[in-house]
Amino acid sequence: MRKAVGLIPTRFNSRRLPGKSLKMIGNLPMIIHTYRRTKMAKNLDDVFICCDTKEVFQVAKQYNAKVILTSKDHKQGGDRIYEAYKKLKKKFDQVVDIQGDEPLIDPLNIDHVIKYHRKNKKYDIILPNLPIKFTKDPNLVRLVFNKFKEVLYLTRSDTPYHFVSKTNKIFKHLSVISFKPTALKSFAGYCHKSKLENLEDIELLRAIDIGLKIKTFSLKGNSFSIDILKNLHDARKIMIRDKYYKIYKN
Repeated sequence: MRKAVGLIPTRFNSRRLPGKSLKMIGNLPMIIHTYRRTKMAKNLDDVFICCDTKEVFQVAKQYNAKVILTSKDHKQGGDRIYEAYKKLKKKFDQVVDIQGDEPLIDPLNIDHVIKYHRKNKKYDIILPNLPIKFTKDPNLVRLVFNKFKEVLYLTRSDTPYHFVSKTNKIFKHLSVISFKPTALKSFAGYCHKSKLENLEDIELLRAIDIGLKIKTFSLKGNSFSIDILKNLHDARKIMIRDKYYKIYKN
């Protein structure tokens, strides 16, 4: 039987919103929302928070969350989860990266990603997308892919440029990423950021740069990453009515 582990990377001193992993949303810190929702996914065999400070480590323990303390030197989530994965006693067939700043992630979407990768085993990475209304917001990473749903590029810019025809939607990167363990090793083992990764500040451009094969598919949902203060305020408003929060908040 194939086994999957969920690893939730979080960096306390985020550049755009420092300390965001412990920002309160309702009655819980953001990272605990992400952990408890991830635990609700039925196709994950285990879940760990991967943090870089004792503050987050202690809070995770306070809420009875499994947690692994990793180096402060990591700038990207993929590098952090690889360090954590190497520390695990068990080995898994899939490593699922659920970004710690996605407190509204839908557990069903995590399960969809796991199942999709099991059906598309030839791909190194599965990176789902959310079709949303067109925007030029550079905080949103969008996917460019071919007719086989193979990812060609990820960008913050208006790409492809709509020179002839216009569109009313983009395909937003959803921060639930399924890696083959060998692909995660190759990705994290590449000793420095790639040129494209440095330009766009999108870590999966490194995967494209070193030739890893990424496939995407569309999901539904209202999940978004907490990158700036406005995102945090929006998440607090939405969480009040959220169906999953009502289940796990106590």
